[in-house]
Amino acid sequence: MRQLRYFLLILAFALGACHDVPEYDNDVYGNFDALWTALDTHYCFFKEKDVDWDAVGKKYRAQLNEQMTDKELFAVCADMLNELRDGHTNLASWFDVSYYRKWWSDYPANFNWRRIQENYLHFDYASQGGFNYAILPDCNVGYIRYASFGTYSDGLLNDILYSMRETDGIIIDIRDNGGGIVTNATKMVGHFIDERRLIGYIRHKTGPGHNDFSEPYPVYADPSEGVVWLKRVVVLTNRGTFSAANEFASQMRNLPHVRLVGTRTGGGSGMPFSSQTPNGWTVRFSASPTYDSRMELSEHGVLPHIDVSTSPSTPLDSMLQTAIQTIKSK
Repeated sequence: MRQLRYFLLILAFALGACHDVPEYDNDVYGNFDALWTALDTHYCFFKEKDVDWDAVGKKYRAQLNEQMTDKELFAVCADMLNELRDGHTNLASWFDVSYYRKWWSDYPANFNWRRIQENYLHFDYASQGGFNYAILPDCNVGYIRYASFGTYSDGLLNDILYSMRETDGIIIDIRDNGGGIVTNATKMVGHFIDERRLIGYIRHKTGPGHNDFSEPYPVYADPSEGVVWLKRVVVLTNRGTFSAANEFASQMRNLPHVRLVGTRTGGGSGMPFSSQTPNGWTVRFSASPTYDSRMELSEHGVLPHIDVSTSPSTPLDSMLQTAIQTIKSK
């Protein structure tokens, strides 16, 4: 029933954001204008990104000519979309998919799975359903590596948490987790609350203007019907923590027994919207901004409680070390 209400809410958002769709010719200029207009009408972060979309459109439309090939047109369109600096904005054709990488590529690599396996897990851990997990030797702390929210098993997480019931606390490592399904993040949060809890807000477009948004709608999470963990939790984050993983960090951050350790996440909030150009290319981008329980936008990333960087040249992982110390401290 909760999933049905969530679906109906998103459907209402989509219907509320419907506007008359103009027709465009299937040529260089028509496909460009269709793409630019889709973003102009529905994209939700122009203000937050400080982007003058009119100026961007003029800049890249001036690069067009009627003799351009599809691949040349695609390159211009991809460059235009990159002005949004948004990893959630992708243009897909039969020969390529555009992707803005600088939200993570401009930052140092600070996660090394091999180093954790070798120096902390000693290659002795369980692996199932997207989870890698073990109780860290000599410190009585549970460690859960979760690399993608694309797969999730509530029953498996119940079993993992129950197996760690005698530990002092657990570490959930979502560094370099690029996201997946947002509802999986909220389901997982349910294992760390014992009552219905406000976890954020969402707004939707009400018109074609850049600032045409509804009032914020509250979003709640309900406790899991399985294992509920209220002992200490540390969530490890870095710039590679994106999209649904970013939402998980945002939802967990304000729980009283949870601490985020690492660096600011990569961001990537908002519910998606898709549109198609006359030549069949598909563009996908954020159209409904989401916020945490304090109405703070997480599009630019979620700040950790304890900011720590990791040097990839040393055998120890300073983020993980800090997480262990945080749980063991009295």
